[in-house]
Amino acid sequence: MLNLPNMLSLLRLALLPFMVVLFLLPFEWAAWTCFVLYVIGALTDFLDGWIARKFNQTSEFGAFIDPVSDKMFVVTILLMLVATERIEGLYVLAVVIIILREFLVSGLREYLGPKNIKLPVTKLAKWKTATQMAALGVLIVAPYVAFGSAIGLLLLLTASGLTIITGWLYLKAGLEHMKRDIIHHPAQEP
Repeated sequence: MLNLPNMLSLLRLALLPFMVVLFLLPFEWAAWTCFVLYVIGALTDFLDGWIARKFNQTSEFGAFIDPVSDKMFVVTILLMLVATERIEGLYVLAVVIIILREFLVSGLREYLGPKNIKLPVTKLAKWKTATQMAALGVLIVAPYVAFGSAIGLLLLLTASGLTIITGWLYLKAGLEHMKRDIIHHPAQEP
C-alpha cells in the first residue's frame, strides 16, 4: 500500500499545514518558502501518476489518495490565496468555478466508477491543470514579484475558462452514460 507513488501523494498532503502557516506570515521569505513547498507539491502531483504507470505500482489506495490529495492541495491553496487577498473581488469567481468543477468531476467519477466507466483525462484538461498550477505558483509570490498579481490573475482567468470548457465536456460525457442508465433501467413503480 505504501509504495512510492502513494508516499508522494501523502507528502503533498503533509506539505499543506506548513504552507498554510507560511501563507499567514507577512514576510517575503515566508512567501518564497511557501512557493518552494508548492513546487515540490506540484512535482509530486506529476511524479506519483507517472511512477505508478511506468513501474506498474498502481493500487486501490493510490486510485483513492491521488485525486483526493490533488483536490485538497489545490483547494487549500486557492482558499489561502483568497484569505490573504492575493485573489479578491470578482476574481474570486474564478476560484468558485474551479472548486465547483472539482466537485462535479469527482461526483461524475463516483457515479460512473462502479459501472466501470472511466472519464479519461483529456489534453485540454491537462492544459487546464498546467495553467492553474502556474497561476497558483505566481500568486503565492505575487506581492514580491513585478507584475506578479497581474500575471497570476490572468493565468487564473485562463484556467477558469479552461475549467468551464473541460467541466462541460466531462458533464456531457457523464450525462450520456446517465441517459443510457435511465433508458435501460427505468425507475420501478412501487
